[in-house]
Amino acid sequence: MDIIDKTGVLGELWLEFKEDENFREFIKYNDIGLPLAYYVAEGLTQGLTPLGEQYIVETFDMLMQLLTLTEEEIDRELDDLISLSTILMYAHNKREAQPE
Repeated sequence: MDIIDKTGVLGELWLEFKEDENFREFIKYNDIGLPLAYYVAEGLTQGLTPLGEQYIVETFDMLMQLLTLTEEEIDRELDDLISLSTILMYAHNKREAQPE
């Protein structure tokens, strides 16, 4: 995934779930990476510094850990359909398919 895809996913997560109880700790901990991703995704800022990109990459990596996914899975399975909703659906389906 490139940084543009990551900012889009994280920006949507921040916008849609910032008040959601299930994401409260994640949102609270990533109080810089999530809004920064939103600003970049919406074109509200001129580019990223290396530190800004690091915040976004680390925040996205934490999201992958939270969902027990890898970036490679997303690239392989979702290819051109990368969005927050497809990632959340894929994570849900993967979890449901695992034997108990």
